[in-house]
Amino acid sequence: MRIVVHGQQAFGRAVLERLIERGENIVAVCTAPDKEGRPLDPLKELAIEHGLPVHQPASWKTTEALTLMQSFDADVCIMAYVLLFVPQPVLDAPRLGSFQYHPSLLPMHRGPSSINWPIAMGATRTGLSIFWPNEGLDEGPILMQKECEIGPDETLGDIYFKKLYPMGVDAMIESLDLVKAGTAPKHVQNLDEGSYESWFGKAQAEIDWCKPAAYVYNTIRAANPQPGAWTTVKGDTLQLFDSRLIETADAEPGVVVEVSDDGILVAAGDGAGVRISRVRPAGEGKITAAEFAASSGIRAGDQLGS
Repeated sequence: MRIVVHGQQAFGRAVLERLIERGENIVAVCTAPDKEGRPLDPLKELAIEHGLPVHQPASWKTTEALTLMQSFDADVCIMAYVLLFVPQPVLDAPRLGSFQYHPSLLPMHRGPSSINWPIAMGATRTGLSIFWPNEGLDEGPILMQKECEIGPDETLGDIYFKKLYPMGVDAMIESLDLVKAGTAPKHVQNLDEGSYESWFGKAQAEIDWCKPAAYVYNTIRAANPQPGAWTTVKGDTLQLFDSRLIETADAEPGVVVEVSDDGILVAAGDGAGVRISRVRPAGEGKITAAEFAASSGIRAGDQLGS
């Protein structure tokens, strides 16, 4: 079977690595254009190491890009972490079509921050989908889905790197085997049962200390490590990373209740609080909250946030 691998970054590389180990017939590797001053994309780097042809169109919306995909004479295109929009004629160019990875249980959490949002919303389960994309945003028939638990203390980094990443690589290979066998399903998504959320960015990662402590805690988990939850301390931005939910913190919202070797305990809006243990001051690297408190003079009674 003639295979095109389309993707980028570590996930794309991991999928390609598995395909190479299996001795698959990879006729082309497609990835995003290089960025000046940045290292080679890991997927491109691996492809070059193995002498595979690499193609980097700036856009897939052109006649030239369609001609390129058609020239591969491919049976299937495996889309591993693709950020560029791919029009339907390009998706349909391989004889058996194109399938793609998405880190949510589609049609839930369609969009670019599909791992952040369920954590921020306090969900206890999430998962991944392998689907046959169309020109809609994360739309198209489902080939395969796999679920995983969101533990009460797990962060974005935990869910992706320990669960959705390795599960996703396995699912891509399992999906290829179904395609090869001619048994890959195409279950239609019911978009009425789904959701779309845009980026979980800086605005969404700002801490509102008047919210319940669980809400604040979930926001910090959902933004760890990216984009980093944040608040202000004496007018300066402070990003918040590792933290722990505390049942009792008797103070006004945003007030520092306690500073200790374990971190900075801050009250939320419901009588509970969050103990912050790792932070990043503006323009600096990550340090423990205890170190930050010592260097900045933060003490009990100080107010965080505006």
